[in-house]
Amino acid sequence: MRKIELIPAIDIIEGQCVRLSKGNYDTKKVYGRPIDMALQFEELGFQRLHLVDLDGAKSKHVVNDAVLREICQKTSLVVDFGGGVKTEDDLQRVFDAGATMVTAGSIAVTHPEVYLQWLEKYGAEHMILGADVRNGRVSINGWKEDSEVRLTDFLTQYMQAGNRNVLCTEISRDGMLQGPAINLYREIMAAHPNCHLIASGGVSSIEDIEALDEAGIPAVVFGKAIYEGRIDLKKLKVES
Repeated sequence: MRKIELIPAIDIIEGQCVRLSKGNYDTKKVYGRPIDMALQFEELGFQRLHLVDLDGAKSKHVVNDAVLREICQKTSLVVDFGGGVKTEDDLQRVFDAGATMVTAGSIAVTHPEVYLQWLEKYGAEHMILGADVRNGRVSINGWKEDSEVRLTDFLTQYMQAGNRNVLCTEISRDGMLQGPAINLYREIMAAHPNCHLIASGGVSSIEDIEALDEAGIPAVVFGKAIYEGRIDLKKLKVES
């Protein structure tokens, strides 16, 4: 029986459910309404949802909180929301719309003192550190900019401050359906055994999920493999 937590993802652009490849907005493919997908996930028995405001990530402020609100009002899914959360007003807006957890990455790179304040004020259980990595360094602002911050230093800084939840996306794998960066996730867990690591990027099959589970990764986010029919959600749930 699987131990890994299964978290389907919905990415939003202009109120629609989309997927990109490697974070490139020019590769956008539309898959319908977010609420329809969320209702389907709930019907299949999923309890969590990872919701990403790609408009917000690009514009550097929350845009699609109305979509979040609709999903939270019409489903019982536990939603974590990311994308465009740059100020405490953004953060409060997302919590007010119904999110249980907020994923923040760019702000933790550019203004660490702000993220640390949020971690203390809102509680580590409600914050997820977004660690989007390319060539060993953390990327920011919808993956459009690469920072000089090394992933290893980034994780150590915040884990020492009490952060537990980490969403790590290997950008080169995202949306490519070529398998997750299992070795990277193993390294993170070896360095931070108490981390609740959420693997993201590259999942293309149930076998990929099984491999992450066998590697001891606590949770996985997956999206494109669902929308492209690579993963049979009914089979996934039956086998879990």
